[in-house]
Amino acid sequence: MKIAIGCDHVGFELKDRLMNHLKEKGIEYKDFGTYSSERTDYPIYGEAVANAIVSGECERGILICGTGVGISISANKVPGIRAVVCSEPYSALLSRQHNDTNILAMGARVVGSDLALMILDAWLSGEYEGGRHQKRVDMIAAIEAKQTGTLRT
Repeated sequence: MKIAIGCDHVGFELKDRLMNHLKEKGIEYKDFGTYSSERTDYPIYGEAVANAIVSGECERGILICGTGVGISISANKVPGIRAVVCSEPYSALLSRQHNDTNILAMGARVVGSDLALMILDAWLSGEYEGGRHQKRVDMIAAIEAKQTGTLRT
Protein backbone atom coordinates (compact mmCIF):
# COMPACT_ATOMS: atom_id res chain seq x y z
CA MET A 1 0.00 0.00 0.00
CA LYS A 2 1.19 3.51 -0.82
CA ILE A 3 -0.16 6.42 1.19
CA ALA A 4 -0.38 10.03 -0.01
CA ILE A 5 0.10 12.50 2.82
CA GLY A 6 -0.35 16.25 2.97
CA CYS A 7 -0.99 19.10 5.36
CA ASP A 8 -1.08 22.82 5.77
CA HIS A 9 1.30 24.75 8.02
CA VAL A 10 -0.65 23.87 11.18
CA GLY A 11 -0.32 20.15 10.48
CA PHE A 12 3.35 20.22 9.51
CA GLU A 13 4.76 18.83 12.78
CA LEU A 14 2.09 16.14 13.11
CA LYS A 15 2.62 15.09 9.49
CA ASP A 16 6.30 14.42 10.24
CA ARG A 17 5.34 12.26 13.23
CA LEU A 18 2.85 10.30 11.11
CA MET A 19 5.39 9.80 8.30
CA ASN A 20 7.92 8.44 10.79
CA HIS A 21 5.24 6.06 12.07
CA LEU A 22 4.45 4.87 8.55
CA LYS A 23 8.16 4.35 7.88
CA GLU A 24 8.53 2.31 11.09
CA LYS A 25 5.60 0.14 9.97
CA GLY A 26 7.17 -0.36 6.52
CA ILE A 27 4.36 1.49 4.74
CA GLU A 28 5.37 3.44 1.66
CA TYR A 29 4.18 7.04 1.42
CA LYS A 30 4.52 10.11 -0.75
CA ASP A 31 4.66 13.56 0.85
CA PHE A 32 2.62 16.18 -1.00
CA GLY A 33 3.61 19.02 1.35
CA THR A 34 3.63 21.46 2.85
CA TYR A 35 7.29 21.27 3.73
CA SER A 36 7.52 23.96 6.41
CA SER A 37 5.49 25.74 9.06
CA GLU A 38 5.19 28.84 6.84
CA ARG A 39 1.54 29.85 6.40
CA THR A 40 -0.19 28.22 3.45
CA ASP A 41 -3.67 27.19 2.31
CA TYR A 42 -5.07 23.72 3.05
CA PRO A 43 -7.13 23.30 -0.18
CA ILE A 44 -3.88 22.96 -2.14
CA TYR A 45 -2.90 19.84 -0.22
CA GLY A 46 -6.39 18.38 0.05
CA GLU A 47 -6.69 18.44 -3.72
CA ALA A 48 -3.16 17.13 -4.33
CA VAL A 49 -3.63 14.10 -2.08
CA ALA A 50 -7.10 13.41 -3.49
CA ASN A 51 -5.78 13.56 -7.06
CA ALA A 52 -3.01 11.10 -6.19
CA ILE A 53 -5.66 8.63 -5.06
CA VAL A 54 -8.09 8.97 -7.97
CA SER A 55 -5.19 8.75 -10.44
CA GLY A 56 -4.03 5.49 -8.86
CA GLU A 57 -0.65 6.88 -7.83
CA CYS A 58 -1.54 6.10 -4.18
CA GLU A 59 -4.16 3.84 -2.61
CA ARG A 60 -5.11 5.96 0.41
CA GLY A 61 -4.36 9.35 1.88
CA ILE A 62 -3.79 11.21 5.11
CA LEU A 63 -4.50 14.92 5.52
CA ILE A 64 -3.84 17.25 8.44
CA CYS A 65 -4.87 20.85 9.09
CA GLY A 66 -5.96 22.65 12.26
CA THR A 67 -9.22 20.74 12.69
CA GLY A 68 -9.15 18.32 9.74
CA VAL A 69 -12.40 19.83 8.52
CA GLY A 70 -11.31 22.31 5.85
CA ILE A 71 -8.76 20.00 4.26
CA SER A 72 -11.25 17.10 4.17
CA ILE A 73 -13.92 19.30 2.57
CA SER A 74 -11.38 20.23 -0.10
CA ALA A 75 -10.48 16.59 -0.75
CA ASN A 76 -14.13 15.54 -0.89
CA LYS A 77 -14.69 17.91 -3.82
CA VAL A 78 -12.65 15.51 -5.98
CA PRO A 79 -14.93 12.84 -7.47
CA GLY A 80 -14.18 9.40 -6.06
CA ILE A 81 -12.90 10.61 -2.71
CA ARG A 82 -14.45 9.57 0.58
CA ALA A 83 -12.50 11.55 3.18
CA VAL A 84 -13.35 11.29 6.86
CA VAL A 85 -12.31 13.52 9.76
CA CYS A 86 -11.62 11.51 12.90
CA SER A 87 -10.70 12.48 16.43
CA GLU A 88 -10.81 8.97 17.89
CA PRO A 89 -9.92 5.44 16.66
CA TYR A 90 -13.39 3.85 16.64
CA SER A 91 -14.79 6.13 13.96
CA ALA A 92 -11.60 5.74 11.94
CA LEU A 93 -11.94 1.94 11.97
CA LEU A 94 -15.65 1.95 11.14
CA SER A 95 -15.16 4.51 8.36
CA ARG A 96 -12.95 1.95 6.61
CA GLN A 97 -15.14 -1.05 7.39
CA HIS A 98 -18.49 0.51 6.49
CA ASN A 99 -17.76 3.47 4.19
CA ASP A 100 -14.58 2.38 2.39
CA THR A 101 -12.97 5.75 3.16
CA ASN A 102 -9.85 6.46 1.17
CA ILE A 103 -8.62 9.53 3.05
CA LEU A 104 -8.20 10.05 6.79
CA ALA A 105 -8.13 13.67 7.96
CA MET A 106 -7.16 14.84 11.42
CA GLY A 107 -6.82 18.14 13.20
CA ALA A 108 -3.43 18.96 14.69
CA ARG A 109 -5.17 21.37 17.08
CA VAL A 110 -7.71 18.71 18.05
CA VAL A 111 -5.73 15.50 18.62
CA GLY A 112 -2.34 15.04 20.22
CA SER A 113 0.32 13.09 18.40
CA ASP A 114 -0.11 9.88 20.44
CA LEU A 115 -3.85 9.86 19.80
CA ALA A 116 -3.22 10.62 16.12
CA LEU A 117 -1.07 7.48 15.89
CA MET A 118 -3.85 5.38 17.44
CA ILE A 119 -6.39 6.86 15.01
CA LEU A 120 -4.07 6.18 12.07
CA ASP A 121 -3.41 2.58 13.15
CA ALA A 122 -7.12 1.91 13.55
CA TRP A 123 -7.84 3.35 10.10
CA LEU A 124 -5.01 1.41 8.47
CA SER A 125 -6.17 -1.85 10.07
CA GLY A 126 -9.73 -1.50 8.83
CA GLU A 127 -10.76 -3.47 5.78
CA TYR A 128 -13.88 -2.62 3.84
CA GLU A 129 -16.56 -5.22 4.62
CA GLY A 130 -18.73 -4.68 1.54
CA GLY A 131 -21.94 -6.69 1.86
CA ARG A 132 -24.76 -4.66 3.37
CA HIS A 133 -22.55 -1.55 3.28
CA GLN A 134 -22.01 -1.67 -0.48
CA LYS A 135 -25.53 -0.42 -1.21
CA ARG A 136 -24.84 2.76 0.75
CA VAL A 137 -21.42 3.33 -0.80
CA ASP A 138 -23.09 2.91 -4.21
CA MET A 139 -25.75 5.44 -3.20
CA ILE A 140 -23.03 7.94 -2.26
CA ALA A 141 -21.35 7.35 -5.63
CA ALA A 142 -24.70 7.88 -7.39
CA ILE A 143 -25.19 11.24 -5.64
CA GLU A 144 -21.70 12.25 -6.73
CA ALA A 145 -22.34 11.12 -10.31
CA LYS A 146 -25.64 12.99 -10.45
CA GLN A 147 -24.08 16.18 -9.09
CA THR A 148 -21.10 16.03 -11.45
CA GLY A 149 -23.22 15.18 -14.48
CA THR A 150 -21.71 11.75 -15.05
CA LEU A 151 -24.89 9.79 -14.22
CA ARG A 152 -27.03 8.75 -17.15
CA THR A 153 -30.71 8.24 -16.25
